[in-house]
Amino acid sequence: MAHSATSRAAIRPRPRPRPHARFGEGIRWDRLARSGLLAVLGIILLLYISPIVHWVQQSGTAAHERSQVKSLQAEYDALLTRLHQLRSPGAVEQEARKLGMVAPGERPYVVEGVPGAR
Repeated sequence: MAHSATSRAAIRPRPRPRPHARFGEGIRWDRLARSGLLAVLGIILLLYISPIVHWVQQSGTAAHERSQVKSLQAEYDALLTRLHQLRSPGAVEQEARKLGMVAPGERPYVVEGVPGAR
C-alpha cells in the first residue's frame, strides 16, 4: 500500500492552465471606437485645411484686386473729366497760355519779382 500512496501522489493531476481570455474580453471596445472616431475626425480636419488656406489667400487677393479696381476707376474718372475739359471751346488757347504762348498780334510781357509766382 505504501506503493499505492506514493503512486497516487505522483499521479496527482496537474492544475489546468487558465483558459485564454475570450475574444473581446481583453479589448476595451468603447475606447477603441472613441479612438477610431477621433482618427476619422482628424483626417476630415486635415482634408479641410488646404481649402481653408486657399480661401483665406483668395480673400486677401480679392481685397487687393478690389482696391486696385477702385483706384483705376478713380483714375479713369479723372481722365474722362480732363477729356471733357479739353474738348470745350477755348481749351487749346487756355493750355497754350499756361505754357507761356501768346496769340499772333499780341504783345508778350514778362513780369518779374512777383511774390507767389514761379
